[in-house]
Amino acid sequence: MSKPQSPCLPEVDLPGVDAQHHSADSQVQAQSEEQKVPVISVEGKKVTCTGQYPSILECLEDADVEVHYHCRDGFCGACRVTLEQGKVVYPQGEPLAFVGEGEILTCCSLPVTDIKITLD
Repeated sequence: MSKPQSPCLPEVDLPGVDAQHHSADSQVQAQSEEQKVPVISVEGKKVTCTGQYPSILECLEDADVEVHYHCRDGFCGACRVTLEQGKVVYPQGEPLAFVGEGEILTCCSLPVTDIKITLD
């Protein structure tokens, strides 16, 4: 069994590198990258998305950032925002609502890296 992981903290894969040949410096760097908590930049605010939140929407709501939503499950698309930079994942699978290039649904996504979004 593998250990459970916080949805906001992705595992760090180092392609082509054998774990036995890591130097102490690269191990420390990989650990710090694993432990880095993603930050969401929106409307001049910086919001930390810790593992306690199941979605970007809930991270933003807790920081008093108003984001439109309806279903909270990726069906309607009302929470669609523009992703200016960074990377997100959809832990429950791709949403059913249409998501255009450069857009994400905040209700069912989580940041993998620091992200910058623009509310529509």
